[in-house]
Amino acid sequence: MVYVDSGSTDGSVARAKEMGAKVIELDRTTPFSASRARNAGFAALHEQGQFDSVQFVDGDCEILDGWIEAGSQFLHDNHSFAAVCGGLRERDPNQSIYNGICDVEWSVKTGEAEACGGVAMYRVSALEAVGGFDASVAAGEERELCARLREKGWKVMRLDVPMATHDSAMTQFSQWWKREIRAGYGGLDVATRFEKGEGNFSRQVKSARVWGLVWPNLLILITIVAAGVRGPGAAIVAAALVFLIWPLQMLRIAVRTRRRGRSVGFSLAYGFFVMLAKWAQLRGQFRYIMDRGHGQHARLIEHKAPAVAGGGQ
Repeated sequence: MVYVDSGSTDGSVARAKEMGAKVIELDRTTPFSASRARNAGFAALHEQGQFDSVQFVDGDCEILDGWIEAGSQFLHDNHSFAAVCGGLRERDPNQSIYNGICDVEWSVKTGEAEACGGVAMYRVSALEAVGGFDASVAAGEERELCARLREKGWKVMRLDVPMATHDSAMTQFSQWWKREIRAGYGGLDVATRFEKGEGNFSRQVKSARVWGLVWPNLLILITIVAAGVRGPGAAIVAAALVFLIWPLQMLRIAVRTRRRGRSVGFSLAYGFFVMLAKWAQLRGQFRYIMDRGHGQHARLIEHKAPAVAGGGQ
């Protein structure tokens, strides 16, 4: 077991050492990324011996009993798969609407997948063949890695087996908004690294542009044209019809969420936030474009403040 730390002040380093883990304390003078941390942990694990598979787990997650056996057995029996993950659920989805949104995001289809998340088990030989995680990826590093693995002919599986719990701990709108900005920033970063447009966040990138740019500009354009051709009354009607596309899409998402067993109230709220997220993601894309224009490497956007000892000091 290897614990990689990035400047914790809550005693977790000492606690990890007490539990027998090998502790790697990252130098914070070098820009931090989850990719860099995972590569450092993987390298430290190699020093302790040879292994067929390695399990990565994020700091806000907890592995469930039985998963390590199920994941390693799958990789042992299926040699064409490079990575495997299982079911991830939010620890306290009812704490806030934002935690609930994350819980829906984790509830995805099982079977062969495009990618896995931060909690996943990898075949060591496959991970080494592609050089591990790309430390320059600030967000979306798992999807970027899985895309490179798929290019090499490997597959990724999501099993119908409970794997871990996740603690989003998001109680404020500002936290969720920053998370979506990060999604837009990281999504465009990963999408631009591959020639093939399908997958690798390309759908997310396009969707944010359609709803964040195309739809509002179409609303303005049709209103102006209708006013010029038919007058103010026609402009109001035309604008209303185009505007209705947004809430109708929101309702479509809500209905789909409701069918997955969520309450009516939550489903409506989820649909609203999914559509609202398009503007945050678009803002993240613009920030990425500006950074690249100024020659700046992709940066990490933190959406949760780190826990510190001493009552938050």
